[in-house]
Amino acid sequence: MPFIDIIAGARPNFMKIGPIVHAIEAYNKENNTKIEYRLIHTGQHFDAVMSEQFFQQLNIPEPHLNLGAGGGTQAEQTAAIMVGYENALKSVKPDFCIVVGDVTSTMACAIVAKKAWIKVAHVEGGIRSGDLNMPEEINRMVTDSISDYFFTTTQQAGANLQKEGHDKGKIFFVGNTMIDSLLSNLKRLVKPEIFAHANLENQPYLVATLHRPSNVDDPQNLKILLGLIDEHCGEAKVIFPMHPRTKKVFDGLNFIPRNIIITQPMGYLEFIYTIKNSIGIITDSGGITEEATVLGVPCMTLRDSTERPETVTIGTNEMVGTDPNYIIFLCPKMVKKEWKKAIFQNFGMVIQQRNCQYFW
Repeated sequence: MPFIDIIAGARPNFMKIGPIVHAIEAYNKENNTKIEYRLIHTGQHFDAVMSEQFFQQLNIPEPHLNLGAGGGTQAEQTAAIMVGYENALKSVKPDFCIVVGDVTSTMACAIVAKKAWIKVAHVEGGIRSGDLNMPEEINRMVTDSISDYFFTTTQQAGANLQKEGHDKGKIFFVGNTMIDSLLSNLKRLVKPEIFAHANLENQPYLVATLHRPSNVDDPQNLKILLGLIDEHCGEAKVIFPMHPRTKKVFDGLNFIPRNIIITQPMGYLEFIYTIKNSIGIITDSGGITEEATVLGVPCMTLRDSTERPETVTIGTNEMVGTDPNYIIFLCPKMVKKEWKKAIFQNFGMVIQQRNCQYFW
């Protein structure tokens, strides 16, 4: 049996690796031969709420290794991850490196592994937004261009990979491991303390999350977006668990919202509780649009493109860009519950039993 490195670096990764680790552990219990693996945290997200707490809440073992890459510019962070992983390969050289999603850690570790003649498997391979202004799109394209195996969330992702010249026999349509995490934890959700502090019990509320550079790096642009949301959410409050990237800009705005309640980033179980019980979500996150569709919660995405078009065609998501007219028009519709319904809420669940022998 092979030895596998499983890479996680940022908050979106942790929900995706959980079911993979659990499937390996289940396989090892049921078989005489065991799959050995090393769980590596790159340290791309180094805040406790953004990383360590997720491992605890999702019942993921403590990482065998933390590269401690930390923050910095795109180039600085990429370089730190690559150097850290290259050093990790000096002590143990795995047969496979599994990377998930589309964050900096995904691309950086895929490059290092490939140059060390280690086969790379990309979980969530093949999704495309077509927008090269998004760092994540570049990460996806680079990672897929050098990966040996692809585990896809949709048939469209597989079609994208074949169009780019990848062998159909190396593409496995397995469904969405992030949605596996969501569904397996629905009975364990935790009500955040903000509900009592802000008197939100039995009160309708929206949830907002913004972290994309195009939305938050320009202070004036962020102020305009928050002002529109604050002004047009009606009587509903807006819970905004603020990403550290956004908080740095927000703190310099001199903006005091009337209806927006700013909180620290939430743990996984608290955040899913919050979006599940909301009347709507305003976000620029791709993963949250998937969770919203499965949960049947209205969702508007402040982006001009999406790598998850199924959240629009069969889900509750609407792409609204950052045009003020759309936000002004759609916020009241969300509050009044005049939103479209998901056609197929369990679109992410393709198989419940993962086959741990897909490629070894």
